[in-house]
Amino acid sequence: MSVVRQRLSGSDTDRRLIIASAGLRATAVGMAGVLFALHLAALGFGAGAIGWAVSLGLAGGALGTLVVTAVADRWGRRATLAATGVLMALGGAILAWATHPPVILLGALVGMVNGMGRDRGAGQVVEQAILPGTGPESDRTRLFAWYNVSSDAGHAVGALLGALPAFLRTHAGLPRLVSYQWTWAGYSILCLVVAALALRLSHAVELADRTAPAPLSPASRAVVAKFAALTGLDSLGGGFLTTALLGYWFFRRFGVDEALLGPLFFVVRVLNGVSHLGAAWLARRIGLVNTMVWTHLPSSILLMTVPIAPTLPVAIALFLARESLVQMDVPTRQSYLTAIVREEERTRAMGLVNLTRNVAWAVAPAAAGALMSAASLSAPLILGPGFKIAYDVLLYRAFRHLKPPEERGAAPAGVVQSSS
Repeated sequence: MSVVRQRLSGSDTDRRLIIASAGLRATAVGMAGVLFALHLAALGFGAGAIGWAVSLGLAGGALGTLVVTAVADRWGRRATLAATGVLMALGGAILAWATHPPVILLGALVGMVNGMGRDRGAGQVVEQAILPGTGPESDRTRLFAWYNVSSDAGHAVGALLGALPAFLRTHAGLPRLVSYQWTWAGYSILCLVVAALALRLSHAVELADRTAPAPLSPASRAVVAKFAALTGLDSLGGGFLTTALLGYWFFRRFGVDEALLGPLFFVVRVLNGVSHLGAAWLARRIGLVNTMVWTHLPSSILLMTVPIAPTLPVAIALFLARESLVQMDVPTRQSYLTAIVREEERTRAMGLVNLTRNVAWAVAPAAAGALMSAASLSAPLILGPGFKIAYDVLLYRAFRHLKPPEERGAAPAGVVQSSS
């Protein structure tokens, strides 16, 4: 009995550490989403160059995801999480002090600087593989909901902190570039704290067999490949809609800067966070796949209306309405994927799906920046939702009959049932 009690206590502590780590890392990412494009614009980067810089940062995240997927279970999940935090801190330090474009671009790549404003990086692969094992199977979707609430609370705080350069210029009299440097320094400190929290996780988060990553079974491989391809399409649309580029759109379209964009994206992330809890409630009633699709689809339609808004308040209202729905597919998608593979396959499955998503995110911003320069400032706000609508339709057709354990009595043939 004492052994069971100790295991539960360890799981509780690990769960809290993972959720806290997700929130702090998301705070750093939320800051980067507001800062990145505006900082580069202050350095003289145009829209096309900014798009390339955002793409390189996301490419670094994709590369990090590939490495984590391959080695995390063998090297150790705690050590891998700590390493991702240190690399992010290094990227922030380079951006704080570098002025030459090649050095800045290298820092974005190596440091996995996330201009999306939402944390979808290598660290999440490991955390999402660990999280279902810290509680009972019946609580899986709720655990992912709270995990994402923590992330979006961090995104919200980070968006507010993204207004710090404007505060420092107004109240401390700092030059524009210096105000960005000090804010990036704060970003790096947050990333180092995340690394320290990873090292406090218990040994229970590691797999017993660390000789090699668990391969996917043939049944799991087919399902994960299809799921990865479809969610990659969603991420291609999301890459057109990074926080950095959306912030740049508001800046160019209505002339606002981080003094307004910080609070705006704070409200956005609060809405995202609340919607995660709504997603867990809705999924219990209509199912995970239905929740993913029927909340995501209207959010894309709403975003398509933002470019035709006649005034800033109308554009903000439509944008916030979209953001109250768009993230409800996140905890449900994570819960669904971990439910249809075995526990020892979770790192590989989450890694392959996140890698596909990160590659798609990395490709899109460069194209979006080019379109903003050469075609229309609002082109990404039409093409991005278009890709997302296609994803919703195809996902529903492909997965509406494949139920997770809690929605069916027994696994259908060819489907791997979660063993945790």
